[in-house]
Amino acid sequence: PPRTHTHAPLRAAPGVFGLLQLVAFVELVRSHVPSKQFKLLLTVAVVVVFGLAFSALVALTYGGYIAPWTGRFYSLWDTGYAKKHIPIIASVSEHQPPAWPAFFFDLEMLIFLFPAGVYLLFRELRDEHVFVILYAVMASYFAGVMVRLMLTLTPVVCVAAAVAVSTLLDTYLDPHEPEAPAEQAEQLSRESIASASAKKDTRRETPRVSRSPAHAPAPAVYGLDTRIVVTIYTLLLLLVFVLHCTFVTSTAYSSPSVVLASRNPDGSQHIIDDFREAYYWLRQNTATDAKVMSWWDYGYQISGMADRPTLVDNNTWNNTHIATVGKAMSSPEERALPILRKHDVDYVLIIFGGLLGYSGDDINKYLWMIRIAQGIWPNEIKESDFFTPQGQFKIDDGASQTMKNSLMYKMSYYRFNELYGGRPGMDRVRGTQTASVAPQLDVLDEAFTSSNWIVRIYAVKPEDPLGRDLVSANAFEKGKRRKREAGSVKGKKRAEKRVA
Repeated sequence: PPRTHTHAPLRAAPGVFGLLQLVAFVELVRSHVPSKQFKLLLTVAVVVVFGLAFSALVALTYGGYIAPWTGRFYSLWDTGYAKKHIPIIASVSEHQPPAWPAFFFDLEMLIFLFPAGVYLLFRELRDEHVFVILYAVMASYFAGVMVRLMLTLTPVVCVAAAVAVSTLLDTYLDPHEPEAPAEQAEQLSRESIASASAKKDTRRETPRVSRSPAHAPAPAVYGLDTRIVVTIYTLLLLLVFVLHCTFVTSTAYSSPSVVLASRNPDGSQHIIDDFREAYYWLRQNTATDAKVMSWWDYGYQISGMADRPTLVDNNTWNNTHIATVGKAMSSPEERALPILRKHDVDYVLIIFGGLLGYSGDDINKYLWMIRIAQGIWPNEIKESDFFTPQGQFKIDDGASQTMKNSLMYKMSYYRFNELYGGRPGMDRVRGTQTASVAPQLDVLDEAFTSSNWIVRIYAVKPEDPLGRDLVSANAFEKGKRRKREAGSVKGKKRAEKRVA
């Protein structure tokens, strides 16, 4: 049986059906019971039904038949709840509060037609209007809490804006001008005669004749020039709104996240295809059972496009599992390696946008990885260790030692300075130079880097044949390499002396 919150739609359908049966039963009782008795009966029934429903909900929740409310539900009422208690929920961009420009970008001119329509519904206030007004209030609140709930606001915005536009056009497009009836003309003439006679005899009381509400004309504008201007302006606004919707849909809501596009200096489109390039490399150059560790954002892409198993993906509900990936990324190499071995990880994939300026890279998400890992291992991972003494999150020479030693930092900036001739490189996302001393890797080997350095894949080194730890083995190999290089230099000098 459906018990978790993910099965809420399955429970909602029979709930709505039962509510309709209840409304039909209430209407049946209303037709057979006097109004006073019906009000009393309805009040008692509502209280009893609410009490029974609440008691049943509590009992089923404690009995395990209905899952308790999740952190996403609590974060709707307490916007800081997820950040304090469940950072993985707050780390999802869809769960962040929307910025003010998002409302103007998505709604365009409806942003001012929406309150006008709600006001017009308030003026008339029929039964069906109450539903729209309540929907508008609730949807406006929830859309301000989570950006993903903007979808719940758009239907009522369209309805209220349509009411405003319809009322405006009804006011200005009525072609018939009302004609004053003969009786009304006689009343007006009597009023003018009475006002003239009142000047002669101030003691005489002037009869006042008021217009009957039944004969009062409907509110309208009868000037032809005014009607034409307002109508044309309204139609132009509607045309601009259609163009805006087409533009927003094509640019913001239709582009795939795996294929990026930019503009060349001549205005032509430039496709950035690093994601598919990396996933194709994984498919062609790794074993079919090779396990890839990455942040959960890319789990579905790796599974679907590279056909390789991942440690976590978008459907991972186990917070500890995701925190394990965050712990590996934020730990030094010697502490991250046992985690990689324990989970049989063969490759580690990260996203780095420092070269191209791609702001959705893993360094920008890094603090969330740290916070999620800290929630499970507060004694091992501390967010404050990744900040400078001044409280800054840096990646240059001023970065904290914990930051420089972390696996994510080393994988992101490994060999990055080589692109700048060995000098500190420029991170175009953070807008700062990298550290002057380039990071070195001991437990990972660079396996693949895409054309624009957006996707970087590292292979986990196998166990050392001599039983040494990889850090010591790598240091030994570096020492031998330095001796060979020094020996080759001395040999060249001896050869030059012999020739001389």
